Amino acid sequence: MANSAHSGKQFPTTLADVAGMAGVSVGTASRALSGKGRMRPDTRDRVLEAATRLGFRPNEHARSLLAGRSWTVGLITTDGMGRFSTPVLLGAEDALGAGKIAVLLCDTRGDHIRERYYVETLVARRVDGIIVTDPRTAPRAPLAGTRDIPTVYAISPSTDPNDTSVVCDDKGGTRLAVEHLVATGRTRIAHVTGPKSHAAARDRSDHTRAALAAAGLELAGGRAFFGDFSEAWGRRAVAAVLRAAPEVDAIFCGNDEIARGVTDALREIDRRVPEEIAVVGYDNWEVMALAARPPLTTVDMNLTEIGRLSALHLLNAIDAEATPGIHPVESTLVVRESA
Repeated sequence: MANSAHSGKQFPTTLADVAGMAGVSVGTASRALSGKGRMRPDTRDRVLEAATRLGFRPNEHARSLLAGRSWTVGLITTDGMGRFSTPVLLGAEDALGAGKIAVLLCDTRGDHIRERYYVETLVARRVDGIIVTDPRTAPRAPLAGTRDIPTVYAISPSTDPNDTSVVCDDKGGTRLAVEHLVATGRTRIAHVTGPKSHAAARDRSDHTRAALAAAGLELAGGRAFFGDFSEAWGRRAVAAVLRAAPEVDAIFCGNDEIARGVTDALREIDRRVPEEIAVVGYDNWEVMALAARPPLTTVDMNLTEIGRLSALHLLNAIDAEATPGIHPVESTLVVRESA
């Protein structure tokens, strides 16, 4: 620490103090501490050692002015319930926390006017970057008006191939579910999912058919059963499945809410799960999966990892090292008692 010889008062260590001890210029000390710029390793080591010995902690405001950064990132979501945006946010904060970057959460509630307002607000705040997340898996148009602010899209990819998008691997997740059911001896597998207008429902249906075909099987009932992503639809769907495929021995569901409805309906008609009919969900929404009777075997899209990787890609873009394209995150199967 630097001290005043006249008053005995202790003053905070400055960057100039660090530079002086290391025998370098203030600019070189700044670049060494920020990790920017090229220099000899021994020079960087001297600066870091001097900063450690002096207990130097840079002033964040001065640091942001010097770097031209605000040390904030915006996260724009349409997921008002937080079912998908909260895990993404937590993963992003894990990755950004080491850099002391704050995340500003903006919920558009699916309203384009709100989205424009939040983009303008984030631009005015000079955020260093933006993460856009949407629970829907269908591609979305890029943000407008970001003025070259680095942007990464999570779950719902951008339609611009030059953007960076981090998405869930629905094909891989569906394959894991079907392979698990086949491995446990199920051969008459039905698929109950959400509305056909929803990309995730269509994609998971197509992937289910493909995974079954790879095992030499077809969908029980001859078709996927499209409805709503709800427990109520899951309960109603059981009757439709049993009419179309009375010998069904497994039902793979498009999400955990549907799966919980399916298990409820099967229990009401005394069909044992999983002894008679196995049930697999999708999402690994623990509030739903663990409350089901029995607890659900389900596909986990690893949303927290999607958030973490989105933040890491954003940091690369902020450092002018963007990684454009689609970056899928592997799903995992969480095996519980329903299958």
